[in-house]
Amino acid sequence: MSNINWGIIGCGDVTEKKSGPAFKKVANSDLLAVMRRDAAKAADYAQRHLVDQWYSDAEKLMNEAGVNAIYIATPPSSHLEYALSALKKGLNVYVEKPVTRNASEARAMAEAVKQSNAKLTVAHYRRAVPMFLAVKELIDTKKIGDIRTVQIRMWQSRKPELVTKTKDNWRVNPEQSGGGYFHDLAPHQLDLMLYYFGEPEQYHGFSLNQSDATQADDHVCGQILFKNKVVVNGSWCFNVAESLTTDTCEIIGTKGKITFPFFGNYISWKTDTEDETITFIHPQHIQQPMIEKIVTYFKNEGPNPCSIEEAIVLMDIMDSFTGQG
Repeated sequence: MSNINWGIIGCGDVTEKKSGPAFKKVANSDLLAVMRRDAAKAADYAQRHLVDQWYSDAEKLMNEAGVNAIYIATPPSSHLEYALSALKKGLNVYVEKPVTRNASEARAMAEAVKQSNAKLTVAHYRRAVPMFLAVKELIDTKKIGDIRTVQIRMWQSRKPELVTKTKDNWRVNPEQSGGGYFHDLAPHQLDLMLYYFGEPEQYHGFSLNQSDATQADDHVCGQILFKNKVVVNGSWCFNVAESLTTDTCEIIGTKGKITFPFFGNYISWKTDTEDETITFIHPQHIQQPMIEKIVTYFKNEGPNPCSIEEAIVLMDIMDSFTGQG
């Protein structure tokens, strides 16, 4: 496969800058077609992004556009359906996070991958972003010694600035998203924990709807014990005052600590001899480094940067925190 020719299913806000333009900028990659159920919006996207073909039907795109890879960027409720169809047609798949609404659906997707000759990667793109790779290097080189505990705090208002605004706000409709804002934001954080610390030994948590502002739970707490004895504690609350919002990860070691935000651009670390902060400029299209790795993988020239099996572990953890496991 000399070139990866993409079709986007669900060319909404996430594809405008974070991902969509990168498919044309990565070597051996091109974006041939886009699909959105609203035909006028699909046509507008295609015109603005210089994409030759647009569709309002995903099956037609997959059958007619001449693509060999599909990027699924719809709400999670349709991820499994589109992935199964693409895999059955022999099309490689890049699917947005959360990969599905729950672990059961993720396992069904994994089974489809086994039955197909096509490949699938999950969009945990922070694994390829330089800032988060720098955190991994600090951990791996034992800059703060042996890791003991990690504290994650994601506290936001009922209308988080971190979340893309949509007219129907599907992110707090559990039927579409799998849960609430936790399902939208926590995959970024929890996947990095798996990437940094490896295989978990046990995990548990709880969730509740404190404000009753939507159908979705707005407060989630959870703990993970990794096999290397690292303990992660996470707190996600989406009903605090604007003045109290926070996005913080503290990694505590035997010689100091590392602090960074998941949606910011700096890393700080402090030891007995150092007190440093590095500021990063993120890629213009933040998923581009991940897409570069995926194109290499789809061309049989490199490993899978995030497999469905890894995403199943993540979904198991999220299910255990929200009482769905």
